[in-house]
Amino acid sequence: MNLRRSWRQLFQTLCLSLTAASLPLAAHAQANYPDRPVRIIVPFTAGGSSDIQGRLLAEHLGKLYGQSVVVENRPGAGGHIGGKFVADSGPDGYTLLLGSIGLHATYGVYKNLNYQPAKDLKLITIVAEMPHVVVANPGLEANTLAELTALARAKPETLHFGSAGVGSSVHMVGELYKMAAQAPIVHIPYRGSSAATNDLLGGQIQLLFENVPTTIGYIQAKKLKALAITGATRSPALPDVPTAAEAGLPGLTVTSWTTLAAGKDVPDALIEKISADLRRVYADPAFREGLERLGMTPVGNSPGDAREFVERERARWNKVIETEHITAG
Repeated sequence: MNLRRSWRQLFQTLCLSLTAASLPLAAHAQANYPDRPVRIIVPFTAGGSSDIQGRLLAEHLGKLYGQSVVVENRPGAGGHIGGKFVADSGPDGYTLLLGSIGLHATYGVYKNLNYQPAKDLKLITIVAEMPHVVVANPGLEANTLAELTALARAKPETLHFGSAGVGSSVHMVGELYKMAAQAPIVHIPYRGSSAATNDLLGGQIQLLFENVPTTIGYIQAKKLKALAITGATRSPALPDVPTAAEAGLPGLTVTSWTTLAAGKDVPDALIEKISADLRRVYADPAFREGLERLGMTPVGNSPGDAREFVERERARWNKVIETEHITAG
């Protein structure tokens, strides 16, 4: 019995010694982070709003770090292929995620995910908030939100809206419109916003509830028409487009948002270091102006504030999921 106790004590002493020895190494690694290239995983196709933000953030972080910060697109499963990849990326913090509503707040549409986003992803900050814009193919017989609603009711389930995938913000805002306006339109999911936008331009679908950055060029070129903005105020990027509330539908006042997140194994101390680095990025007027030019409102809050914000949003969107019985299959 004494021999067994002695071996147990020796084992515990060795474990404590190894842990203590690793602490200076971990602290050194964090203090020198990054000493090699960093990846930002964008879990959607290139060209969409998330991709645009990811590349802007990568550019400015790269300047701050004096290291390459590269964007890697890993689309699929409403963003969860990229989300799972980052969740399992290990503790070093060199693989980050440009997250979204779909990754953090509306994943309840998936009943059999192979990871738990709320537990397996660590939030670093909310990157930006932005309104959506209700955009239509120019051939649609509606030029205002009220006319759209009247047309949808008169011809139920004949109007189709696209999205970046089930549970994406583009999908969920469309579902919110259906609820608020009692407008029977049909959802068509795509593998990213770019494909949905291409079909909208070609007339295969009639509507998108998209982010401003993805559509503003087409709106300005009159290849798409904007019916309403979903923010509380008009977008400086589209000052002539009324808000949904101004157009008679206050229930469609909503924004989408993006995050920067890391995998579950990244130490909290490194999360805080990256957060501090991001505050320096957000202090750069050029970065903020870059987001604002695209119709986004820069946020850049703390990890704790980001968690509280996402928890409120998750509760909100879960109500939409439950009411509309939305599932990904």
